[in-house]
Amino acid sequence: MRYLIVCGGKIDKEFGLNEIKTDGIDAIIAADSGMDFLYENGVTPDIIVGDFDSTTTNALEYFERKGQTEIRRLNPIKDDTDTEYAIRLAISEGARSIVLLGATGSRIDHVLGNISLLGIGLESGTDISIIDTNNRIRMADKPVTIEKSAQYGRFVSLIALTDDNEVSLKGFKYPVTDYSFDRFTSLGISNEIVDDHALIDIHRENLSLLSQKIDFLGVLVYYGFRIISEKPDYRRIDIHCVGFGT
Repeated sequence: MRYLIVCGGKIDKEFGLNEIKTDGIDAIIAADSGMDFLYENGVTPDIIVGDFDSTTTNALEYFERKGQTEIRRLNPIKDDTDTEYAIRLAISEGARSIVLLGATGSRIDHVLGNISLLGIGLESGTDISIIDTNNRIRMADKPVTIEKSAQYGRFVSLIALTDDNEVSLKGFKYPVTDYSFDRFTSLGISNEIVDDHALIDIHRENLSLLSQKIDFLGVLVYYGFRIISEKPDYRRIDIHCVGFGT
């Protein structure tokens, strides 16, 4: 099953509605003020979760009156965000693929927190991604292949988040073999795919991929690399976070 979770961050109207209309979405969950975007655009979510500290009263009252949405009120004093609750709820209901819309914006703490939540997908075997007009972010625990015809942008950048990593790059303008990227360097910036497809082969630890008018792969302790692809005509980021268990 494929779930779409609408969060309370910045959402471009045209982009957001196109994603909502994408074929194959089985359920829509609104996380707190994410319901405002749905309310303003005439979309009824299947489930709304939140402590409702940031949503508009109109949206909540409207969906309550309409009676077609399951509403879960959360205690505002809790150890997780509404987005984390929504992710775990979707997985408990059988989601195998989850897309987060509105998970980026001006609150960098929430953005970083939401990126870290992609690790839940590694633990549960669920494909989770964050998307907006400029970015797609996901985590993976296996080698990553990027088809040149389907890449988000022109450039691919790798940024290590930990020192304990070993990666091989094939099909790139600047290939490496069994290379360990240092965290505090710009060495991995602005690589390019030169073959029909490129392989980021992770031998040790985890990677985190981001594309932003760039294709970005990041390595965390979760050990990651960020892959950033630049596309001349459209700003977009594809983030794939790749990870190995310790």
